[in-house]
Amino acid sequence: MSLKILAACGVASCVIWSAGCAKKVAAVATPAAPVAKTETPATAPAARPALTARTPETPRPASATRASNQPSEATKARIQELLNRIQDAYFDYNQQNIRPDAQTALRADAQTLSDILRQYPDYKLTIEGYADERGSDAYNLALGDARAKRAREFLAQAGIPESQVRVVSYGKERQVCSDHTEDCWQRNRRAHITQAQ
Repeated sequence: MSLKILAACGVASCVIWSAGCAKKVAAVATPAAPVAKTETPATAPAARPALTARTPETPRPASATRASNQPSEATKARIQELLNRIQDAYFDYNQQNIRPDAQTALRADAQTLSDILRQYPDYKLTIEGYADERGSDAYNLALGDARAKRAREFLAQAGIPESQVRVVSYGKERQVCSDHTEDCWQRNRRAHITQAQ
């Protein structure tokens, strides 16, 4: 009889102990109740106004921010007018050095262009580098790239922000002349400035 009583007491103790542990876990895991939205300022806790004050402002649309860093259509037309006056910079055969005539061409209106670009730091120009038809595609792409980079360096020295000038090489693609003469090849060895698209 005493064994049955002891066993019953042991089972009862385990049930009570388990129930007590479950309540403690539930009490710890239960989050605090949120403050009701219908609360009036008079009944709200003291910390409530501080939380409301920390609410972040509505962010401005990205288009409004970007619009201020891009020139208007009228300014783009002015930039294009300047670019049209700047002649292509031409290079000697198999060379990437800026010749004196190329320096003159690149320097034309560079200061005015620089003044405009500094007002619009997100706006970009592109310098396209070209080569004549002789040589492999890979060689001419590398040569066109080197020519475009030299032109960008020269313009940076003239005051145009280098970060606003991209370079691209077309190598012997997009030729302006298709004759197989020295005069034609000279016209194809060039650096040309455009507005980035």
